[in-house]
Amino acid sequence: MGDQLARADDFEKKAEKKLSGWGLFGSKYEDAADLFDKAANSYKLAKAWDKAGATYVKLVNCHLKLDSKHEAAQAYVDAAHCYKKTSAKEAISCLEQAVNFFCDIGRLNMAARYYKEIAELYESEQNLEKAIEFFDRAAELFQSEEVTSTANQCKQKVAQFAAQLEQYQKSIEIYEEIARHSLGNHLLKYGVKGHLLNAGICHLCRGDVVAITNALEKYQELDPTFSGTRECKFLADVAAAIDEEDIAKFTDVVKEFDSMTPLDQWKTTLLLRVKEKLKAKELEDDDLT
Repeated sequence: MGDQLARADDFEKKAEKKLSGWGLFGSKYEDAADLFDKAANSYKLAKAWDKAGATYVKLVNCHLKLDSKHEAAQAYVDAAHCYKKTSAKEAISCLEQAVNFFCDIGRLNMAARYYKEIAELYESEQNLEKAIEFFDRAAELFQSEEVTSTANQCKQKVAQFAAQLEQYQKSIEIYEEIARHSLGNHLLKYGVKGHLLNAGICHLCRGDVVAITNALEKYQELDPTFSGTRECKFLADVAAAIDEEDIAKFTDVVKEFDSMTPLDQWKTTLLLRVKEKLKAKELEDDDLT
C-alpha cells in the first residue's frame, strides 16, 4: 500500500513537471495525461480515494488541452467513482461536469446514464427532491434515445419519491402514463395492474372518494381486464371503507389483500397515511357528537 502511494506521488510529480516544461504540438499534455492516469491508478490501488479523484480532475484539464471532450468526460466519471467512496457531494459535482461534456458531444445515452447515477447518489443521501429532479432528467434523455425500459424505471422512481413527499397528483399522472404505454407492449402489459394499483393508492391518499371512483372507471376503460383483478377489487373495497369511515373494514381489506399479494414498504407507508386520516376523521366526528 505504501509502495503504491509512493509510486503515485512520483507519477504525479513527473506529470506536473511535464506541464511546467515545454513540448511540441501538445506532446507535453499527452505525456502528462499518461502520467496522471498512472498516478490515479496507483492512488486507487493504495485506496487513497480523494487523491485519486483529484488526480483524475487534473487529467481532465490535459484532455481539454488536447481537445478531447470525450476523454475529459470519462476522466470526470473516473474521478466521481473515486469520490463516491468518500464524498457523495464531490462525486455528484464530477458527474455533473461529465454530463455537460457528454451533452456537448451528443452522447445523450451516456449523459442519461450518469444523470441516473447522480439521482441514485441523491437517493442514497435521502435527498428525495434532488433525486426526483435527476431521475426526471435521466428519464427524458433515455426516452429521447428510445431506451424505454430504463426511462420507465426512472419515471417510477420519480413517482415513488413524489408520493413519499405527498405530491400525489404527480405520482398518479406518471403511473397512469406508464400503464397506458405498457398496454401496447406484449412484455410490459402484465405490469399494468401494478401501475394502476399504485396510482389508485395515491388517489386514496388524497382522500377524495369521488375521484377514486372516477379513476377506477377510467382504469377499467383503459384496460378491460383490470375489473377482474384483485387489485381493482382492493381499491374499490378500500374506497368503500373510506366512504363509510369504517376503520375496521379498511384494516380487514388491507390484511386480506396483503395475505394474498404482500404489500411492499412503499404501499404500506401510504396506506398507513390513509388509515391515520380515517382515525383523525373518526376522532373529529366523536368530538362533534
